[in-house]
Amino acid sequence: MGVVGNLAKRSDVDQDLPATETASETTVVTIGETLTNERFDRYLTTKLPHISRGGIQRLMREGCILVDGKPAKPTQHPTAGQTVEITWPVARELEAKPEDLPLDILFEDNDLVVVNKPAGMPTHPGHGHEGGTLVNALLHHCAGSLSGIGGVVRPGIVHRLDLDPTGCLVAAKNDAAHLGLAAQFKEREVAKRYHAIVCGCLANDEGEIDAPIARHPVHRKLMAVQPGASRNARTSWRVLERLAKSTLVEATLHTGRTHQIRVHFKHIGFPLAGDALYGTKATAQLAGDTGVRAERQMLHARSLAFTHPRSSDRLTFEAARPSDFERVLDKLRSAKTKT
Repeated sequence: MGVVGNLAKRSDVDQDLPATETASETTVVTIGETLTNERFDRYLTTKLPHISRGGIQRLMREGCILVDGKPAKPTQHPTAGQTVEITWPVARELEAKPEDLPLDILFEDNDLVVVNKPAGMPTHPGHGHEGGTLVNALLHHCAGSLSGIGGVVRPGIVHRLDLDPTGCLVAAKNDAAHLGLAAQFKEREVAKRYHAIVCGCLANDEGEIDAPIARHPVHRKLMAVQPGASRNARTSWRVLERLAKSTLVEATLHTGRTHQIRVHFKHIGFPLAGDALYGTKATAQLAGDTGVRAERQMLHARSLAFTHPRSSDRLTFEAARPSDFERVLDKLRSAKTKT
């Protein structure tokens, strides 16, 4: 089988790579030229463009990449004539188990539950996070009464928040509620407002970012503004407070693309403070200028509004910003008064 054929089956190796399964498929790559200035892991990203460098490094650590029959090292150099064998682990199905974890519940009835998700809690199980997720906590709290549409990994999950962001998230307790909520998300009838601290001082008091987002053409774990992408993305924003070398903003999502707020603000030159994917340099600069370092991504899902799928009542929920977010805000306020 050719390289492309295998890639079609293993394009998500970064997300679903299990460490304990045996192999079922192998891709063979023959190196055509010696590259003394190229690292092996970087070289393989050019041959396997659907896999990130981190995914390749993980495969190397697990002994799944051999060069002439010997385990590959990320820092070795490609040599003409070498044969590279990539063995793909068998994907295994995860199944979420109930766990007695604390939940901050904003609302609950027989159809749905709205929670204030804490920082560091994944929404659902995935590679590297098979437990300790919001789904595990909800399965325990709801005694297994969650919509089955999301399958055994994502029961009840209609939408998600990334690992670092905090705030409002709704889950469905039955399939009818799930379908009703999912339809509202699809038709953009759910109102989502976020609070974020961005690096830098925005010139205007409000604005809108209308720029399509797609997966980064090289770094597959990242998203990026892609002018030719078919799926539009729109975020409106307004300044809530001007801080030292930074700004507290309220962002309203009109679409729901992956990493939308983070990518849009990076695109206009104001990445989120503490964003390890899109704002590393800006966060370091902010810390150097103010003495204030955000240890995680400063993004909070402040409010969520939707129509109840059974009663048709319009419901709005708000979640207070978490204490670490407030601490960063207070420090940036103080730093501003000293300048």
